[in-house]
Parts: sequence; structure tokens; C-alpha cells
Amino acid sequence: MESFRTEITVDKPAFALALPDKILLIGSCFTEHIGRRLQDAKFNARINPFGIVYNPASVARCLDRLLDGNRPFRPEELSLHHDLWHTWEHHGHFSGTDPAETLARINAAYRADAAFLASCNRLILSLGTAMTYRLLPDGPVTANCHKAPADLFEKKRLSVEEIVTPLYDVLRRMQIRTPELRIVLTISPVRHWRDGAVENQRSKAALALACAELEARLPGTVYFPAYELLLDDLRDYRFYDPDMLHPAPVAIDYIWRKFAAAFFDAATNQVLEQIGKITAAAAHRPFRPDSPRHREFQRRQLEAIARLEAEFPYLDFSREKKAFEPATHL
Repeated sequence: MESFRTEITVDKPAFALALPDKILLIGSCFTEHIGRRLQDAKFNARINPFGIVYNPASVARCLDRLLDGNRPFRPEELSLHHDLWHTWEHHGHFSGTDPAETLARINAAYRADAAFLASCNRLILSLGTAMTYRLLPDGPVTANCHKAPADLFEKKRLSVEEIVTPLYDVLRRMQIRTPELRIVLTISPVRHWRDGAVENQRSKAALALACAELEARLPGTVYFPAYELLLDDLRDYRFYDPDMLHPAPVAIDYIWRKFAAAFFDAATNQVLEQIGKITAAAAHRPFRPDSPRHREFQRRQLEAIARLEAEFPYLDFSREKKAFEPATHL
């Protein structure tokens, strides 16, 4: 039968993602989609320690600071804008009205994620754009401009080497410290349209060439074609959100299935199927929660959880167990 699309086949890499792994995801909003699905499947995954980060220079600096492990943020790194305190390294969801509380929250997250990185054996990086905004007169590339005036920044698209050099340096140091570390590189399928179609393509092209160079230089590193799956495999505006820039849920589902097929082995998929049944059952809202039939349903689910916990004690079913607890009446 004639095919009316060009489906991309994603080869299985030399390593897998398994439930005992500790996975850190850093980068664009695409890491949020993949990371949440990993968390829902009970993987030990942490997402974006400094919030969403789009450009590779900020990704490298985030990793460098976490790898150091003892560089908490200082009060002088906070800036006040639109009545909120920010840092130029963090996404706006870290911002706050009280500088002391904001700094305390930022550093609590930093300490937790630096400790997680110290034992992390899987790293997923999603690069969004090669376009950067450097704080004038001689400040760093910012991870987030926080809607500050444009004249505070110097705008520049990074070259391939300007992307590769800082990422290679920090990733190689991570591999030396943790030889079992495996790295997945990907490019966000979200198009950055503010600068137009041509500039978006040049930016993505720089990222693609940089990923190829990093994959060649760094052992245990693979590229996952999220960008290509949306642009060349699905290739239709029905797979986009109404803004015509972000992938629609059906596209994210498709890319996730390709990701899972590449990185999960048969044993992991078997356990994930059992986990999926339990999480789906926990999301179910019963019509008669006090009925004997529903209490029997709760009992069976708690037994299924107990069997999985006995075999995989690192899985966290606390949320599901709470959903299956019998209702109590005062």
C-alpha cells in the first residue's frame, strides 16, 4: 500500500532508560513534557532545576553550577523588575515579591538538584534556540529576560562552536566524575517565531550541527530526533496547537511513543504497563465510593501496588495509595 508520509525510524541506542535510573532533564519546555511523562511512569526524574532554559549557553552554565555543588545564589544576583525579584539564571516561576524568601526558595532547589546530579546516571538535554540575550554592559547570557527592556541586552545567535565548547567542557567533566553517565541530546520541536522563519531555521540548524559534534566527541551520547519527528514525520499543522508553533497533545503523544520505543526495554515496558493500570485506576472517580464493589476495587489496587513495591521498593506509590484508601466518616 502506498504511504502518504515519511515516517522516521528511531534506532535503539546502546543504552536504555530503566526505572532504577536517576534522570535529570534540562532545557526547553519540551523537557517538561517528556519529564512529566517519565515521572508519571514512576521514573526517578527531576526537571529543570532553574526552570525552563532555552539556549545552550545557559544550559551549560546551569550544569556547571550544579556540578560544583557549592555555589548557592547570592543576594547580589537578584534583580528587581515589575515588582518581582528575579535572577537572570532562573525562569519566572522562581520569582517572588520578597527577596529573602525568593533567594531561600532558589537555593533550596539548588541544593536538592545539586545533590541529585551527584548520583545522576542519565541526562536529557533539550536545546530550544541558538539565540541569546547577553546582559549589558558585560554581563552573562541570560536564561530569561523577564520581559525587561530590550536595550538592556545584546542579542546574538551563537555559532556552532560557541554552542559546542561550553557544553562539551561541562558534559565531559560530568562523565569523568560519573563514568556510567549517559546523555540524550534533542532539539525542541517548538519553533521560535519571534525572529521569523529564516532566523528560526538558522538557529535550529546551528543546534543540530552542535548536537552532531557533541554526539561524536562524547562517548555514551545519543541524539533523539524530536524536532525532526514533528517537522518531517508528522509535517502537518493539525499536529500543532492553535498558535501554530507548539506541538499539540497528539504530537507529544506520538513523540513520546517514539521515545519510549527507543529507550525502554521489554522488561521496563512490562512494568510500565502494570504501573499505567494503577495510575489510571487512581485517576478514576467512582460514582458510588462507599459501595462494596468499589471497596473491592480499592483492595485489589492496593494489593497490586504491594506486589510492585515488594519487587521494586524504589517506586513511589504514595499518591495512588492515598487515592485507594477507604473513605472515613466522622
